[in-house]
Amino acid sequence: MTATVMDPIKITNEELSEEFLNKYDTFLFDCDGVLWLGTHLLPHTKEILSQLTEMGKQCVFVTNNSTKSRAAYTKKFAGFGITVTEDQIFTSGYASAVYVRDFLKLQPGKDKIWIFGESGISEELSLMGFESLGGTDPRLDTPFNASTSPFLANGLDENVKCVIAGLDNKINYHRLAITLQYLQKKDTVHFVGTNVDSTFPQKGFTFPGAGSMVESIAFSSGRRPSYCGKPNMNMLNTIISAKKLDRSKCCMVGDRLNTDMRFGVEGKLGGTLLVLSGIETEERALEASDEHPNPKYYIEKLGDIYEYTH
Repeated sequence: MTATVMDPIKITNEELSEEFLNKYDTFLFDCDGVLWLGTHLLPHTKEILSQLTEMGKQCVFVTNNSTKSRAAYTKKFAGFGITVTEDQIFTSGYASAVYVRDFLKLQPGKDKIWIFGESGISEELSLMGFESLGGTDPRLDTPFNASTSPFLANGLDENVKCVIAGLDNKINYHRLAITLQYLQKKDTVHFVGTNVDSTFPQKGFTFPGAGSMVESIAFSSGRRPSYCGKPNMNMLNTIISAKKLDRSKCCMVGDRLNTDMRFGVEGKLGGTLLVLSGIETEERALEASDEHPNPKYYIEKLGDIYEYTH
């Protein structure tokens, strides 16, 4: 007998909001597009997070943004007047560092990592004792010349055993060229991508995401990365283990069907909530597609739950 697929439930009133809140003990939140758009805090974000804390709910923040470390994220939350501890935050940069240490078994102090990306990755690696190259090194900002590049002058660093690639808003040919040199060492250098997001939302705009950059490197090298952010289960398993969570009492809240909602569905979490304040539309939330799962619930914006219950 085929299981019935329930249509997504749109939360539009107090009764549905309370039913939703009472069903779960832990809420896993995406950040960009859900809590804020860039530097713009979405309405009633602060209030709904306070409401959940007062109800004894656990809040975990799961972001595919690799440009900031967990420490930097706590500062971003604090800037909005929201108190969050580092152990509540899981970034794709942190997930990539954990993957390098625990799955690839690279050795801090011996093995090095080449970074195509920003400081969020190198900061997390540094906390684990890894030395990284590339990344925010200002020498990469200079125009590329194969005969003068300091990264080629003395040959490649033989201790580099992995490339981690993510979003880099200083992307240029120099970064692409040196990254490719390491990826061509297919037998000795692993290839890790922070996350597959093709775009990300900011207030009034949609911009290229990490996936568009990682895939450029993948295309030139003829290699496929091991992605560590949502919807990869390595990331979810790390969270479940670290927080000792009951999957059936967890709900994933996000603004993307192919990452956030897939993360919750494939991770067998109790529920998923799609917010329409980021990337997706109501039409996409309701359509039947093999490309992405439907959410269990959806809502215009997260803060509406606070509005409906007050």
